[in-house]
Amino acid sequence: MSTIDPPFALLAELTHRCPLRCPYCSNPLELVRRSQELDTQTWQRVLDETAHAGALQVHFSGGEPTARNDIEILVAHAAKIGLYTNLITSGILADDELLARLQLAGLDHVQVSIQDTNDIIGDRVAGYQGAQKIKRKVAQQVGQLGMALTVNAVFHRQNMARVSDVIDWAVDVNAQRLEIANVQYYGWGLENRRNLMPRLSQLEEMNRVVQDRIEALKGIIVIDYVVPDYFARRPKACMNGWGRRFFNVMPNGVMIPCHAAQTIPDMEFENVQDKSVGWIWQHSEAFNRFRGTAWMPEPCRSCDRREIDWAGCRCQALALTGSASNPDPVCDKVEGHAQIREQAFSDSSLIGEKFVYRTFSGSR
Repeated sequence: MSTIDPPFALLAELTHRCPLRCPYCSNPLELVRRSQELDTQTWQRVLDETAHAGALQVHFSGGEPTARNDIEILVAHAAKIGLYTNLITSGILADDELLARLQLAGLDHVQVSIQDTNDIIGDRVAGYQGAQKIKRKVAQQVGQLGMALTVNAVFHRQNMARVSDVIDWAVDVNAQRLEIANVQYYGWGLENRRNLMPRLSQLEEMNRVVQDRIEALKGIIVIDYVVPDYFARRPKACMNGWGRRFFNVMPNGVMIPCHAAQTIPDMEFENVQDKSVGWIWQHSEAFNRFRGTAWMPEPCRSCDRREIDWAGCRCQALALTGSASNPDPVCDKVEGHAQIREQAFSDSSLIGEKFVYRTFSGSR
């Protein structure tokens, strides 16, 4: 095997506890309980090993990372060893006092998620009354403290019509960056796919609006935008390729190449309680299985995009074809692509289904 480059960033899923119940949550269906979470000292060691392995960034995530009472300690430790620190938060538990303490601890950047600019619909999606108003206050406080701010907004059938309003919201709170994401259909998103899949007409209108706004807002805010996979012609380079730049550590210490990797049934993932971050990154079977291009079947192996999209998303390939080793059928060069489009049209025509909300919540 050729030399393996060091990782760029760790997504530290500190906890699966969260006050929100979003029906497209990227957490697994089987959530890690509080009693199984790594303790403070173990997370500090993981951060040390992450920096030693060559990573430059840590993204504190969850669930809701501020549900951990030691969040300030972990941010301070990461900052002390030279990692760029980013907090990915719902904002619900991040009051002014906590944000100020995190800023003093060395927090560099905050990503605040919003569900909608329509408070009623947004709160229904979040499963939490008053969530959207809290998020605006938190986003404004981040800017006042001088930290960089990104707004994350997940789009689906029920909020696509307000994409321009969401862009205005992000500009109004002085965010430097806006991620216009689309629901990824695995985990909770797959459970709710029939109630989230947009209609093609909605997507076409959103594409037009977003492209116009990107052009008009150059120099004011950076807008990252990717169309929904089921309507794409080419797959995304999931995590910039399996085991190439990013890794996740789950609340119980399981280390995985992406946040949905545990959906793959025939893989065993190492735990940072048993092996070091560097060893797992370099030597574990799971991280090496889909690395590079040698594993790829045709048409991916001979495709001139094989080192651009890396054959797409392994978890999506599993969900749509039954095997993570297959090419991602989002690509129109792959057999089964037409059926994926038909599935999207079929799902988007359905109405009136209730959300299956993610389970247990939590507080500090």
